Amino acid sequence: MSLTIEHITEGSAASKLGLKDGDTIIEINNNPVKDIIDYMYYSQEGSLSLKIQRGSRTYLYKITKKGKANPGFDLKEFRVKGCRNKCIFCFVNQLPKGMRKTLYLKDDDYRMSFLYGNYITLTNLAPADKKRIFEQRLSPMYISVHTTNNDLRKKILGNQKTEDILEEIQEFVDNKIKLHTQIVVVPQVNDGEELSKTIRDLYKFYPHVASIAVVPVGLTRFKNPHVKPFEKSDALKAVEIVNQFSRRFKRRHGDPIVYAADELFIKANLPFPSVSEYGDLSQIENGVGLVSSFLDSIKKLKLPKKIEPKKVITFTGASFAPYLKEALQKLKAIDGLSLELFKIENSFFGNSVTVTGLLTGRDIIKSLMGKAKGDCLLVPNITLRDGENTFLDNVTLKNLEESLEMKVAPIEPTPEGLLEGILDGCNRKN
Repeated sequence: MSLTIEHITEGSAASKLGLKDGDTIIEINNNPVKDIIDYMYYSQEGSLSLKIQRGSRTYLYKITKKGKANPGFDLKEFRVKGCRNKCIFCFVNQLPKGMRKTLYLKDDDYRMSFLYGNYITLTNLAPADKKRIFEQRLSPMYISVHTTNNDLRKKILGNQKTEDILEEIQEFVDNKIKLHTQIVVVPQVNDGEELSKTIRDLYKFYPHVASIAVVPVGLTRFKNPHVKPFEKSDALKAVEIVNQFSRRFKRRHGDPIVYAADELFIKANLPFPSVSEYGDLSQIENGVGLVSSFLDSIKKLKLPKKIEPKKVITFTGASFAPYLKEALQKLKAIDGLSLELFKIENSFFGNSVTVTGLLTGRDIIKSLMGKAKGDCLLVPNITLRDGENTFLDNVTLKNLEESLEMKVAPIEPTPEGLLEGILDGCNRKN
């Protein structure tokens, strides 16, 4: 592994010193480095001594940082460690053939867990990886547990070489690494008493196991035929189990600890808990407390009384549509704003996939063409590939714009992002 400088900012300290695109950082303050985590760990001091490899020669540069400010270079991303498991509900295995290669990457990399909150299974950690996590205090980590029944876990992960998950967690706890955990529940596999046992087992590690998210299995029309989809009755039972534990834990600790994902409340047709029930929203990126947080934030949003007349279109997935429709009533009070929301059904992956983030460009075009007429279409950026203007099926924002004959603007999927899109998004260039 190597740590390569991808881009130097013109006029920055790094640029003035003579650092170049493509330089490889070998050492920071006499410490060998191999990736961005090493850079973060060893560059906390104000003064950096960088040993650089350029071709066959090495150079030494000294940079004085101003607080946490970037000294003027971007680092190339490391190659992500893939997953060795063959989970019975693996989303990658539910993708059709012929899509972009990057979509088929199974990530099970502890560095991605620390940096971005990606969930890992702990099944491909080498002793050196664990040593590094403990020595560099890479905390918190996000762990996919699914069940503490090891025989069942091997079946779910499709990997007979998995270690005892409770022993693995104990090792992390002994080294004072905070863990956020998730249980992806599959009906008739790890639900019911198995789910209760898993929650009880994980609770024993509290507060080092800081949260437990219970998430329903997500299935596309390309799913494993032996995996049963979540029905309303399954969701009701799962929420009941989670609520029993969370009430008990909150009485003891003032912290629910275990949370049901938003999708469970939607499938069960139950009201969401208030946003205050989700604590610090540590698992919001996992769809836990996202709806409550959105609805709470939009109530507090400060709106302009009047704007230049404008008709704005936006869309969402089937599961969030009724909640967003209700929330948008507040925005419609803005004088001059005409706002229309479309619910998009997911025919690409199947109607059972209802989240906004898995909508494809083709389904959006199909649903809006000939129906949506306005000055601008606001596109939640969770439907786009990271850092790109491209949907999962390789349709681009430009394709969308040309097909719908309407200005298209990506927005953050938050009340603030929506308002910014209304006020300014239609004027921005993609």
